[in-house]
Amino acid sequence: MTIGIGGAGSKIAAKLDKNAVLINVSEVEMNKVQGGGRRILARVTSEHGQFKGSMKSRQIGNDAYLAMSRELLEMIRGNSVFCSTGGGTGNGIVSGIMTDLSKMDNVPIAEKTFFGIVLPYAKLETNEFVTNTTEFLTGPLTEAIDSGNTGNIVLFSNKRKFEEEIGEDEYNTMLVESLREFLKIPEKNEKNKLLDGHIDQEDFSLFLSKSYFNHFTFFDYDPKEPFEKQLEANYNDLLLPPESPIEAMFLVEVPKGGDATAFYKIINYFDSIQVSPVYSVIENPELQKIRVTVALLYSRKPMELVDDFNKISEDHVHAKVQKSVEQYVKLNTLKVNLEDEAKKVARSRGDVDEDNILETLRRLGKL
Repeated sequence: MTIGIGGAGSKIAAKLDKNAVLINVSEVEMNKVQGGGRRILARVTSEHGQFKGSMKSRQIGNDAYLAMSRELLEMIRGNSVFCSTGGGTGNGIVSGIMTDLSKMDNVPIAEKTFFGIVLPYAKLETNEFVTNTTEFLTGPLTEAIDSGNTGNIVLFSNKRKFEEEIGEDEYNTMLVESLREFLKIPEKNEKNKLLDGHIDQEDFSLFLSKSYFNHFTFFDYDPKEPFEKQLEANYNDLLLPPESPIEAMFLVEVPKGGDATAFYKIINYFDSIQVSPVYSVIENPELQKIRVTVALLYSRKPMELVDDFNKISEDHVHAKVQKSVEQYVKLNTLKVNLEDEAKKVARSRGDVDEDNILETLRRLGKL
């Protein structure tokens, strides 16, 4: 089952799965989402929230979660959840989910939840989005990862969307198609001739159940060139870049009659960084070149992600304060003669030797 929470999460989930469950606090916003299956209107005490959404308030989203936490925690078991961290609904509800997951005893492998989370591009999105994301990364996400009770967490980024000025619907399609390519690994193993290794649905599900960040990518592979350089040149620019992997999975697709031993160089690369990957090599007669799909599981301290957000957030706040001062506060120029003021202070304190006081102030650089 695929579950989309909030506006952004629902739009992605509906594109990925025609039967996706969509959850929002705003009926108006929910009705804007095309596709998907069951729709759940999360109840909130505020009428404002019910009609206008969470208005970027994490608290409204979290209040909605508290009203349906039991049902939602049961629903996400072994399934996938999509949300964004900028707004209030997805952030608030998923914060509640992750907080409760972190308090549980060990969650069974089959019941781990896969999370796809869209992060704002701090440079160009609103300060509220940046603040919400910072609070999410330093709080609920940190707790959930430390507990080991989540599955893979994919951190999508809006950076390319803003830098290339891509429309929201088109960009969501790009995210979904990229994810689909990764999710096809076990299906390709089942349908194509196996040349080496093996990744079935059980292997794939076990990989997805591990509580790490997942960076996946795919590209045409040239065995004559170092794999490391090709990998770095082809990181998925729809995701945040990865750190050094702890675990990895890769699928090599070889054209009919192609070099089935090309995967050894990939194995050797991972061995050089002390990672033992799960892998599979198949024959794909539809291809003209060798193609590789790679998933890297890595552990990244959320505070490292937050540093950039905090800096941009502070810059935004400083800029807003400066604009407010320039627009609304008119300060009259005050001309002060420091020597006259020093004499006044001396006289008020009963010091009669004003010249000595002035001389001292001059030596100290105060006059």
